[in-house]
Amino acid sequence: MKSLVSPKLKPGRVDEVRQAERTETDTVAARPTPGAPGPLASFARFVLFGGGVGVASSAAVAELAGLMPWAAANALITVASTALGTELHARFTFGTGSAGWRQHWQSAGSAAAAFAVTSAAVLVLHVVQPSAGALYEQVVYLGAAGLAGLGRFLVLRLFVFAASQTRTTARAMEPAPVREAGPQVSLLLPVPAL
Repeated sequence: MKSLVSPKLKPGRVDEVRQAERTETDTVAARPTPGAPGPLASFARFVLFGGGVGVASSAAVAELAGLMPWAAANALITVASTALGTELHARFTFGTGSAGWRQHWQSAGSAAAAFAVTSAAVLVLHVVQPSAGALYEQVVYLGAAGLAGLGRFLVLRLFVFAASQTRTTARAMEPAPVREAGPQVSLLLPVPAL
């Protein structure tokens, strides 16, 4: 028969057991999350979701630009598309589940940089070619958005959504709380082997 309660361990032996438990925990924590795709799959999903949101945003900016200044339309659409894109990337691109406030704010920071790049590109187009039509505007906008999107992918993958995995790993690697030494009672109960 096996005992339900572990036998008392000598102080030196307790450290060995804890180290073995930590090594096992470290190995489990180092494995990739089952839902987290690799870099190539993440990039393909980023292009699919980010590109889809980007193309829809491009059309929306063109429509809103007829009702308000282009930079204001771009800002409004950037905010809406960033919230949608962050949630899609958290759930499907990087497999981390729903995005928290930290991820939304950090993603918003990368979107602000993308907004600056796309706005500057279109403003430079209008300085160089004041009578540029909607087609040229869209080509420049989408080109700038593509470059900004590549930068955003790297930021999101390496910093925004990687940090939650790092925190989980770090938490799993923390040493177990130390129990105070004192009188210990050990119950040895016979348990039938199955």
